[in-house]
Amino acid sequence: MDIEDNTRPYEAGIVTDFSKKKAYGSYLALDELLGAQHPVSVPEHHDEMLFIIQHQTSELWLKLMLHELRSARELLAHDDLGTALKRIARVKHIQDTLTHQWSVLATLTPTEYSEFRSFLGNASGFQSHQYRAVEFILGNKNVKALSVYENDPAAKAVLQGLLDEPTLYDEFLRYLARRGYPVPASVLERDVSRAYVFTPELVPVFTDIYESTDENWRVYEACEELVDLEDNFQFWRFRHLRTVSRTIGMKTGTGGSSGVDFLQRALSLTFFPELFAVRSEIGA
Repeated sequence: MDIEDNTRPYEAGIVTDFSKKKAYGSYLALDELLGAQHPVSVPEHHDEMLFIIQHQTSELWLKLMLHELRSARELLAHDDLGTALKRIARVKHIQDTLTHQWSVLATLTPTEYSEFRSFLGNASGFQSHQYRAVEFILGNKNVKALSVYENDPAAKAVLQGLLDEPTLYDEFLRYLARRGYPVPASVLERDVSRAYVFTPELVPVFTDIYESTDENWRVYEACEELVDLEDNFQFWRFRHLRTVSRTIGMKTGTGGSSGVDFLQRALSLTFFPELFAVRSEIGA
């Protein structure tokens, strides 16, 4: 380091000629990515850039989350529990990032947001097909949600595909059945296009797993990973609710929902109900 001018000299091996080589910017399509922020407020409001980038980065993380969950589901279908858990571990870190990200948007005050909110029209995070896709693959399916995407055939096709396919939990339960665990036939043969619902007959299966961890360590570990996944999702939902509450209060959402009340009701939804019900049975 040159102490006199406080600079770090370039090393001789650093590549500087990219006329015939792929560079960082081209690999990541940064011209396209960094040029995708288009504020619509007139005059342009300073804080709209925060609002756009917050949601765009969330969509990128949701894309990766869906990528990992699809892979985990496929791995379970092929009995590769270890690699599936590796995928789920990555998803948990993505969830942490998404949850902490709300703190940045929470710096947007109600006054600041009100100055450009009207320019959004009916655009709303409620319309995020990737968020809905993550809900679908985890078990919260709702065929009525597809009506939001009548004018977006590609998004609707993604959701229709996931609606007709098994969830991550379906594949985990099928994995357990192939390993000899007495998973009820009603669970294995259920209509996967419908939201997963609590099955009391499945609770004793998990009770045995939790009360005999030495003999069931791998699936016991998998159960706890799924519980982490659901907890993280609920933390995200709650942080979303609190951010919306502090920013718009009890106003209706731009997409037509009741806002905070609508988000509050989502907290009662669950992906893996038996994995939480079993806690009341352990040691009883």
